[in-house]
Amino acid sequence: MKFDSEYNNDIQEILSHRHDLGADYWTTTDNRLIKGTPFSAYDCALMLLELGVNPDEPILKTVADMFFATWRKDGRFKLYPTGGILPCHTARAAYLLCHMGYQSDERIQKTYQYFLDTPYFDGGWRCNKFSFGRGPETEHSNPLPTLNVLSAFRFSSYLNNEPALDVAVEFLLKHWEIRRPIGPCQYGIGTLFFQVAYPLGDYNLFSYVYELSFYDKAKKDERFLSAFRALQDKLVDGKIVVERNSPKLSKLEFCKKGQPSKLATKRFNEILDNIVNS
Repeated sequence: MKFDSEYNNDIQEILSHRHDLGADYWTTTDNRLIKGTPFSAYDCALMLLELGVNPDEPILKTVADMFFATWRKDGRFKLYPTGGILPCHTARAAYLLCHMGYQSDERIQKTYQYFLDTPYFDGGWRCNKFSFGRGPETEHSNPLPTLNVLSAFRFSSYLNNEPALDVAVEFLLKHWEIRRPIGPCQYGIGTLFFQVAYPLGDYNLFSYVYELSFYDKAKKDERFLSAFRALQDKLVDGKIVVERNSPKLSKLEFCKKGQPSKLATKRFNEILDNIVNS
C-alpha cells in the first residue's frame, strides 16, 4: 500500500505494525482498540492522519467502523470488551472520530450531548476509577480526558457557542495555576509536562496550548498566554524540536526526538493563527 506523500516511509513503518497485537488494524483478537500504545489502532490512525493520509482511505475507514462498532445508544464508546465503560475511553473515541471528519454523524452528536450532560462539578470530565488511591487531589476532573473532549468539540458548532465548554476551559486554565497532580489519574504540570511531546495527544505543554488555542475563552487569558510563551521559548530557529515521545517511534522521521519537526512546527503555526484571529 503506497501513498503519494513525502512521509511514505513513515506511513509504511506504521502499517508494518498492524498485526503486532494478534489481529489486523493494530488491534487484538478481542478488539482492544486502545491497547498497544504507541501502535494501537487509536494511535496509528491519529499518526496516519497527521501524516496526511485521507480519512476516506479504506484502512482508516475500517478503523473508524471498528470504533463506531463499540458505540452505545447513550453516546458512550466501549473500547474494551470487558470492564466498565469509562468516560476517558469515550473521550478518545470522540477525539479520533472528530479528527477523521465524523463530527456531524448522528452518533457523534449523541456523544456530544452525553458529554454536555455529564461534566463533573468543576466543569471537566473524569472516571470514577481510583488506581492511585483517593485523596483531596482526586476530587477533581481528569485534565487529559477533558482536553480530549474539548478537542472533539472544536470540530462542532458548539465551539465558542456553549457555556459548558468555557467552564471546562476554565478548569484547565486553573490547573496551570495549581500545577499539582489532580484527578483520579493524577495529571500534573511538572518537568515532563514542559517537554515538547509530539505527536500530539497526551497531556503536555504542546497539546495543552494547541487545543486551548481554538477557544476564545482561553486565547486572551493570561494563564493561556503564559503557557503559550513557555512553548514559544522552546522554538529553535522558529521550529519545534521534539523533546519527548515513545522510544518505539524512533524509526519515524516526522517526530524524531531531538530533531526539528516540520509537521509539529505546522501545528505551532496553527496556534499563532488562532491567537491572531481571536
